[in-house]
Amino acid sequence: MKAKDTDALILALERERSLEDLVREILPQLGEDPDREGLERTPARVAKALEFLTSGYRADIGKIVNEALYSVKYDEMVIVKDIEFFSLCEHHLLPFFGKMHVAYLPKDKVIGLSKLPRIVDAFARRLQIQERLTQQVAQTIQDAIDPVGVGVICEARHLCMMMRGVEKQHSGAVTSAMLGGFRTCKETRDEFLSLVNR
Repeated sequence: MKAKDTDALILALERERSLEDLVREILPQLGEDPDREGLERTPARVAKALEFLTSGYRADIGKIVNEALYSVKYDEMVIVKDIEFFSLCEHHLLPFFGKMHVAYLPKDKVIGLSKLPRIVDAFARRLQIQERLTQQVAQTIQDAIDPVGVGVICEARHLCMMMRGVEKQHSGAVTSAMLGGFRTCKETRDEFLSLVNR
């Protein structure tokens, strides 16, 4: 076997063992026995959960968006409210979760309504911070259909604030991204906020 082939095999084996084996290695560091009955299958479960919770890295945003673009003469606001999401804080790998309100003013294209939650999930299922998540959703819609404007409001609760650190169980964070007409026109922004809060 050539050295190049050996290196490729070693790399493949390391990838194969990565998540499950690494979780197994963490457990003794926490003072636990990975062979204890209740923990025997935990490394596999955690690996599977982490793969799901970070599946956004493998999502094809172009495919999500491009399969549902429609030419329509419609120039009123389109809003999908209360899109639930769950993400992992990139600083502590603890969950943050909440809801997102997404709106846009079409120019000559609309996007299938079910695609907006899919876009949210594609970015939420990554290691994230709320501010970036909000901006990524807005920018993706802006890039996909070139609307008059896009507005996104994200409301979330962060376990890294609730379970540890400042331990504030009742505080939440709100972020927004306003692009195009949502940024430049107060009336558009006010209409969005009014419809979201109705």
